[in-house]
Amino acid sequence: MKRGVLRLIPAVAIALACAPVSQGGTAITPELAVAPAETLPPDFPATALPPASIPAQCEGVPIATLSADTTSAETAPPIQQNPSLTAEQQQRVIDGLVNAVLEHYVYPEAAGPDWLAGTAETRARVGAGLETEAFYEEIQGLVTALGDEHSYFQTPVEVAEDTASIAGTYNFVGIGALFQPMEETDSAAVLAVFEGGSAWHAGLEQHDSLLAVDGGAIRETWGRSRTLGPECSAVVVTVSRPGGPPRDLTLIRAAVAGQLPIHPRLVPTSDGSKIGYIFLPTLLDESLPVRFRDALESFGPLDGLILDNRMNGGGLGSVSKALLGHFISGDVGDFVSREGAEALVVEADPVHNSQEVPLVVLVSENTVSYGEVLAGILQDLGRAQVVGQTTLGNVEQLRAYDFEDGSRGWLATATFDPANSQADWEVAGIVPDGQVIAAWDAFTFETDPAISAAFALWGR
Repeated sequence: MKRGVLRLIPAVAIALACAPVSQGGTAITPELAVAPAETLPPDFPATALPPASIPAQCEGVPIATLSADTTSAETAPPIQQNPSLTAEQQQRVIDGLVNAVLEHYVYPEAAGPDWLAGTAETRARVGAGLETEAFYEEIQGLVTALGDEHSYFQTPVEVAEDTASIAGTYNFVGIGALFQPMEETDSAAVLAVFEGGSAWHAGLEQHDSLLAVDGGAIRETWGRSRTLGPECSAVVVTVSRPGGPPRDLTLIRAAVAGQLPIHPRLVPTSDGSKIGYIFLPTLLDESLPVRFRDALESFGPLDGLILDNRMNGGGLGSVSKALLGHFISGDVGDFVSREGAEALVVEADPVHNSQEVPLVVLVSENTVSYGEVLAGILQDLGRAQVVGQTTLGNVEQLRAYDFEDGSRGWLATATFDPANSQADWEVAGIVPDGQVIAAWDAFTFETDPAISAAFALWGR
């Protein structure tokens, strides 16, 4: 799967721009726990945990500390299986993909003789007998061969997972934070912490690093986080704060059902000005507009607002439009397809002084899809300044094509044309007004260089 894509589902008339969260090194892993004080050594007896740190559902339950040897096969999640396909069904999926590409793909020249020859080779392999999983790999290969780096294919199991993600509700048993695996290391950085959960009680914060679980790797060989496990079991995690030493925490796993934290807060200032901050890790969450609006309401009138889009993998177009409506209104650009141009029109939805408040959007190479479009539109209209790192450019709109087996192809069918600059964001990305390049796990909220750069742009 691709990290971020602009998507459109014709069947339900919802414009989307999503990043499947399980792709590669940018996967977001939800984990919840309840934790004792940070000073506990790894061999601290779990039965001696402070009562206030044990979740209510685990009070009075014997807690057994799990070692790396016990979080293996018996706690492995059940593997969902795709339904087996006959050769005839496989051929019909190919037919559906080819028809969609030839009729709607935004770059028709990419579907030329070489690509069609590839589809013929796949048909021949299907005729000779091809297992379902191998067939799905072949289909993904055909979509990848189009070359736009955004279009992708989902198996029936992946379609079901994606549908669940859109609901925006997490339900799991673990240690209470969202983690982002860091490139070229075996660690993962904290993106967000569920309030009231164990990671929150332990004092874990954004930008902290997860270094080890029960003294070993943070993930099982099949990719499952080793912080996940049986409810009311204990786990020892090794964590560190940027610039600080590693420390061990004994945490109690507990079940949680909640929504993705956005950590709204006020930024401390020396002059008494009121600067708000909201973290946007994704737009693939239908509950986000309500919580975002609630955050603006709770702030009251502001002297400035910082939207942290640096880890935003994209999401629903409807969510993006709802957020944009707090700051701008009107025709903000066009999605241009082979059929013509379709204007993106935003309706104003002011909260306090949100339509006038000075605005900075933080971006990085991890900002993709509608995360890029949101930042780019606000910058293009002169409504916000952008701080951070030039984004990679991933703003084509994808349309969903559902096949009879329950699988789905996402194909690039339009590009975005901003209202004023006419810049090609797919090529140039979103270029910041102030450049700041720093790894997410290299600073704390208090020492964030991008927030300092935002203040500098405002002359504070």
